[in-house]
Amino acid sequence: MSSLTLAELGERVGQELGISDWLAIDQACIDTFAACTGDHQWIHVDVERAKRESPFRGPVAHGYLTLAMVAPLSMQVGVIPSDVAAGLNYGIDKVRFLAPVPAGARVRLRVVLAGLEPKDGGQVIMKTQNTLEVEGSEKPALIAETLALLIPATGAR
Repeated sequence: MSSLTLAELGERVGQELGISDWLAIDQACIDTFAACTGDHQWIHVDVERAKRESPFRGPVAHGYLTLAMVAPLSMQVGVIPSDVAAGLNYGIDKVRFLAPVPAGARVRLRVVLAGLEPKDGGQVIMKTQNTLEVEGSEKPALIAETLALLIPATGAR
């Protein structure tokens, strides 16, 4: 749970909100993602072929799997203020996949509050810049500017 409140968000624009714990993206996770999405491209799921033919010398996580890690890791950071009833995905302004995530690598998320846009009823669109770092790599796996709609709890306006 975040200790941040909706009223305090305005003071944090441009600041880092936090960094998640490291999370391993193992082959089982990659295989499960492939099964859920139907994306069975060999570079992700055929370990032996990826070791032989991939420029990365082994399987790598799907780009969209790494993008999918942004939401749960940002929740771990505590980006949703404590006095908000719900924080909903609202959109993505920009995503760049910068480096592969090899099977077995660990990633973590660094979140910066990029902006706030007030809406009717005390709602707020929160824009964050999310950098998914790969342990031991100079380049991040991705940088994504995401939007969340924050709906205040009753009486929190």
